[in-house]
Amino acid sequence: MGLTSALNTSLNGLSLNETTIDVLGNNIANAGTNGFKASSVRFATQLSRTFSVGTRPTDGFGGTNPLQVGLGASVAVISRDFGQGSISNSTSPSDLAIQGNGFFVLDGPNGRAYTRNGNFSLNSASQLINDQGAFVLGYTVDDNFQLVTTELSPLSIPLGDLNIAQRTQDARLGGALYPSGDLATQGSALTSEVLTDTSTSANATGTSLLVDLENEDGDAAFTLGQTLSFTPKKGGRTIGDISLNVTAATTVDDLMAFMDETYGIVNGGTVPNDGVLGVQPGISISGGQIQIVGNSGLVNDLDLNAGDLRSGSAVIPLTFTKDQTAVGEGTSTEFVVYDSLGQPIRLRVSTTLESRTTDNTNWRYYFESADDSRSDIALASGIVSFNNEGQIAGNPIVNVTIQRDGVGAISPMQVNIDFSSVSGISSASSGSDLNLIDQDGAAPGTLQSFVISESGVINGVFDNGIIRTLGQVTLARFANPNGLIEDGSTTYKEGVSSGTAAIVTPGTFGVGTVRPGAIELSNTDIGKNLVDLIVASTNYRGNARVISSVQDLVNELLLLGR
Repeated sequence: MGLTSALNTSLNGLSLNETTIDVLGNNIANAGTNGFKASSVRFATQLSRTFSVGTRPTDGFGGTNPLQVGLGASVAVISRDFGQGSISNSTSPSDLAIQGNGFFVLDGPNGRAYTRNGNFSLNSASQLINDQGAFVLGYTVDDNFQLVTTELSPLSIPLGDLNIAQRTQDARLGGALYPSGDLATQGSALTSEVLTDTSTSANATGTSLLVDLENEDGDAAFTLGQTLSFTPKKGGRTIGDISLNVTAATTVDDLMAFMDETYGIVNGGTVPNDGVLGVQPGISISGGQIQIVGNSGLVNDLDLNAGDLRSGSAVIPLTFTKDQTAVGEGTSTEFVVYDSLGQPIRLRVSTTLESRTTDNTNWRYYFESADDSRSDIALASGIVSFNNEGQIAGNPIVNVTIQRDGVGAISPMQVNIDFSSVSGISSASSGSDLNLIDQDGAAPGTLQSFVISESGVINGVFDNGIIRTLGQVTLARFANPNGLIEDGSTTYKEGVSSGTAAIVTPGTFGVGTVRPGAIELSNTDIGKNLVDLIVASTNYRGNARVISSVQDLVNELLLLGR
């Protein structure tokens, strides 16, 4: 009986040490496997054969201890070491390493899996996958590039395919305005020759038809079917991008509205009357003469020369005389903003020194754009004030509305223009000057590259300078990682004792952060595993020697029976 037990116990020992050697061999074989976690074997004794449980001591007897013979050992647990492996830099921005606890979440042919191996790349559909083709799951974004955190989805980084533009919402102006310049008290005044309405043989009025007008030389001013273009000068620059068709019903009022919208003359509200003429800026007709009164300030000075009003290459025979020149300190600048499709919009801002007191200087601003879908280039006008220290007084933000009807973009678009960086202090030699500091719009751009932050956020970098969030890598946390079931290819499945995966973002709720452009190496300790292998081999030989000894004893017994 004893020899049989010894054989079984030693056989059990051989099996246990074979298991140990298997585990150590697997550790050593995976020393170069990224994200691999080494395992170790722990044994526990089996039940013993008890000959005596021992006796208690008495007055005359010291007692005895139990008499037991062990029956070998069993595998108590094969435990994985989920300790941090060394992190090595990588040349790929899609490679990720976890610094701390947690697992990447994958979706493969066999369902959801988890891994520490962050060797990821992009497939032909621009989706982030691992080496075995499983999708990397995380939070994707909606059409406004806002993270959708209600569900996990495959992450996509469409390099070269994703195109976006950014609508301008805010722009900031800089520069300085000269507070001691001449006040803008008068604007330009232009008067046409006397026009006659041939249908009444009287001076033309606003309701007169253009096809019935004659100039002072008796020539027809307009003919049916003409397409008028008007390109006069304002503040020394040529303006005009709209046209007017002469039909049988087109009137002088239509012509004056066309010219007014081309000039972008602003009137009404708080706009003051002309300081000399005492009338509001605008275009009117009296005594058969069309009178144009511009806004005050030198930057609004109007010019209208022969040939500025044309039909194709033909000059309209209508002459104007300049009776008054605009005066007053001011400046202007033109810059570009962008609509929701990334199309450029030319926006001009002009300022004129309207008034000053002991405590303030008041500047009137004018915003204009020929790219507005309305025919009138004038967009907005108002007052910005500076205190006696040259600082902006009151709200520095001016809201400008731009219509973009018929071009497919969001319309109307609102742009907030910030004057807070404009100074109310300048010198006579420097004068007034405005410039665009920055604006947040951008022309269409293509996704060029990407970077992943420590929190797992994937930021796409477009070739127009825009950076947009494309998604966020998530991590899984388990209450008992050793309860996970190994699924091959350095992936794991949930086990009955692992607990349910808690999906969180990197750096929160007990999980580590993400290291982009890096890989976690195997945490196999080659030196320790080789020493353990020597010990397991020695133990194996020891158990084999016991079996050999038992065989010798059995042979002796067989000799006794001959």
